[in-house]
Amino acid sequence: MAKNKEPQTDIEQKAKTKYDRKMEERKKQEIKDKRKQRIMQVGAIVIGLGIIAAIAGSIVVSILDKHEALNSPYVTIGNYEVTQPEYEYYYSTTVNNYLSTYSPILSYIGLDPSVDFDKQQYTEDMTWKDLFDQMTVEQIKQTKALLDDAEANQFSYDITEEYANILSSISAQAQKQNLSVSDYYADAYGPYATEKRLEPYIKDNILAQAYYNELLTQNVPTNQDIKDYYAEHTKEYDKVDYRSFIVKADIADGATDEEKEKAMLKAKQKADAMMEARKAGADFKELALENASEKDKATYQDTESDATLNEGRVYSGIVSTISGWLFEEGRTEGDITVLEDKTDHQYYVVEFANRYYDEATDKTISDTIAAERVAEYISKLEEPYSVTDNKGNLKYLTIDPNEEITDDTVTDTTE
Repeated sequence: MAKNKEPQTDIEQKAKTKYDRKMEERKKQEIKDKRKQRIMQVGAIVIGLGIIAAIAGSIVVSILDKHEALNSPYVTIGNYEVTQPEYEYYYSTTVNNYLSTYSPILSYIGLDPSVDFDKQQYTEDMTWKDLFDQMTVEQIKQTKALLDDAEANQFSYDITEEYANILSSISAQAQKQNLSVSDYYADAYGPYATEKRLEPYIKDNILAQAYYNELLTQNVPTNQDIKDYYAEHTKEYDKVDYRSFIVKADIADGATDEEKEKAMLKAKQKADAMMEARKAGADFKELALENASEKDKATYQDTESDATLNEGRVYSGIVSTISGWLFEEGRTEGDITVLEDKTDHQYYVVEFANRYYDEATDKTISDTIAAERVAEYISKLEEPYSVTDNKGNLKYLTIDPNEEITDDTVTDTTE
């Protein structure tokens, strides 16, 4: 018979129980650790999937935005659906032309190119961005109208050389700015601009400009047209020679109205005395030197020039205080007067010398007449080209159409 196993002692039972418990605790901890590790792995996977989804979503949105920009109309003009890249090309061209034209007086007209245009007011109701949008739409409208009319009149023009010159100019600009050509396109004409995409728009511009020049040629006026036009605009095209000197009132900062009046009276007496001396036969330049302030004397001492003499000046280029007097009918050589400038607290001593017409101005008048005729012709061409703001970005269209908005810039040329 097999022998029965001897019963375990209390010590063995206690040892085994303690060991088993220890092993059980270890297994439980291992289970917890594995469970925690699985949870962390799952969390990492979820986070990773979230990041991937976000990146993928961003890519998808970017692709959709690009597809939308390239294929859907940003604005519809007449029968033409203008995409965003085309609009941005015309917008950039319009802005650059404006800034280059008015660069000397941008601060005077209240435009800072370094600040977003939509944050600068052009009028109470329009920002500069609105103005440039309006100008851009008008430019596109004119271009489309000219192209349609050119086709209708079977106008042809070889744009090869001009287009090549433009590409060469773009390449040179890119190199000058240390940019690749592709980066230059995007920087200058918008994020979707490439040479291939802009090619048809640039060529359209070249052709439209060529047709515009052809219209100017067709509308050159006759000599009689020029004479008739001049007869109606003599003040605009006549020139005058005259002498002038400014007597400034000595007004201290913070002066009272009474003190200003006394200073103006003293300045007028000085100006009147100079005028009377000139009438008595004194030399105008010498009188100017006698009456000039210490800081201005060097100007009138110059023997190679005469600071008092103004020659070949047109009406629009003369300060308004004296232009009216100079261009009055019947003005004759030697007429002299003293004119008050209240705004700048000073007096002008002005002597008229001559008023005349320069025959070279015939070319200017001819160009003006031709341009006016072509402008009227194009205006009629544009009438059927309505504008639809497909994206709702052209805020200027919401302004009261009865309120006339113009881009007239008034300059004031001082002596």
